[in-house]
Amino acid sequence: MLRPKVPTMPQPTGHLTRPAVVVEPTAVTHHTPESLAPMTAPARPTVQLSASSVIALVGGGTAVVLVVGAVLVSMLLAVAITGASVAICALVIRSLVNTEHKCR
Repeated sequence: MLRPKVPTMPQPTGHLTRPAVVVEPTAVTHHTPESLAPMTAPARPTVQLSASSVIALVGGGTAVVLVVGAVLVSMLLAVAITGASVAICALVIRSLVNTEHKCR
């Protein structure tokens, strides 16, 4: 029947050589613990929230939760309605098939 054609690897046409790798030595310096400066955390800017910005954040968060909840509930209802419709269609088709067999 239909057989896939497997590509064959062509033979190399020229000599293949590996590229030359050049290793250059580097100087290693050793530091004593006394010569290292103490590590400090970088200064971060502080965020100051006013009363109006807190209210805006709470209102925005509430709106997001309500919208996402409404979308999820509507999707759940759509799945439930679709499932019920398919079940009703299956019952009707089964009833029609059974009555067809009884009439013969």
